[in-house]
Amino acid sequence: MRPPPSAVLCLLLLLLLLLLVLRPALGTARKTTPCQRCRTLVDKFKQGMANTAKKNFGGGNTAWEEKTLSKYEFSEIRLLEIMEGLCESSDFECNQLLEQQEEHLEGWWLQLKKEHPDLFEWFCVQTLEVCCSPGTYGPDCRACQGGSERPCSGNGHCNGDGSRQGDGSCQCHTGYKGTLCTDCIDGYFQSLKTETHSTCTACDESCRTCLGPTNRDCSNCEAGWVRIKDACVGPAMALFVAFTAHAPPLWPPPASVLSVTVLLCLSTGAAKPVLSTLDSADVDECAADAPPCSDTQYCENVAGSYTCEECDSTCVGCTGKGPAKCKECVPGYTEESGQCADIDECSLAEQPCARKNENCYNTPGSFVCVCPDGFEETEDSCVPPAEGETEATGDNPTQSPYREDL
Repeated sequence: MRPPPSAVLCLLLLLLLLLLVLRPALGTARKTTPCQRCRTLVDKFKQGMANTAKKNFGGGNTAWEEKTLSKYEFSEIRLLEIMEGLCESSDFECNQLLEQQEEHLEGWWLQLKKEHPDLFEWFCVQTLEVCCSPGTYGPDCRACQGGSERPCSGNGHCNGDGSRQGDGSCQCHTGYKGTLCTDCIDGYFQSLKTETHSTCTACDESCRTCLGPTNRDCSNCEAGWVRIKDACVGPAMALFVAFTAHAPPLWPPPASVLSVTVLLCLSTGAAKPVLSTLDSADVDECAADAPPCSDTQYCENVAGSYTCEECDSTCVGCTGKGPAKCKECVPGYTEESGQCADIDECSLAEQPCARKNENCYNTPGSFVCVCPDGFEETEDSCVPPAEGETEATGDNPTQSPYREDL
């Protein structure tokens, strides 16, 4: 039985309406910028270099092949293996970019790699001119606010950083404000201020503004808190202080104390008996002599309870969030400007790499020792290539290896 014409027409109209609704959504799919596509291609190229770093021609007489066909490390065969793994077959944008720029990549690999070891800088910034160096932005790659070395004073993100877009303005991190992100917003105080660095730290929860980290450093109390003597305290604590200041046998309490009690109750809407108010006061479990959290955690008090949060990865024990709250630093880090910072072992007077001719590269919390390109690794030395082999490959035995080769 055929459906009536009206039903078919209705179905067609419904499909047309559905297409009209979906078309704008499909058309607004997020497209990557030319810089993002170039950066992704370079990242995949570097990953391909890392994946093939320990390979050789494979099979047969490898020593003969390396001698007659040049080393696999610099060979077109290795380049081909890297290029084949750059793009998924379904990634149209990646394959299109690779097809357009294949000659550039091949030229860099065979001729320009030594002179321009940073592929991203040479390919995306200088050659295609679709990206900028870190710390710069816009069509002309101008320096970000605060300079390209430490944009936004290290306390914010430069709009357009590393791209040919943006206006270079600073988008400050939490707690910071100002053109260069050097000032603190309300609720934070300046715990460090030098000519080059500014650090803002959160005030105590009782403070709206403050000059230090405790409730005694408040310039203004937060809403719901009152100043008793030289500290901002909650309503329940204020009542407790008021009554214990005139504890028995002075009873009933003087009119001045009763006035404070009434005022506090009215201001908080808690017009209840004093004992009921005191019974509802929060207990700060984190202030106990034996903190409830483990050695790798810090305690955060919340209304009626507490939470245990993990210390920063650079800490051995901590009193709060972040590397500035460490009790001690993990191996490979040291206290610097009030927080745990990575030690650059490679810049120390006593070099950590023991083998002769070996190069040192710093990594977060540690370092690695690597022989230069073309040098043969032995147990106690990096042996330079023979003179004839050096001339044949064009290697400089004293030149440091490039990171992309690692």
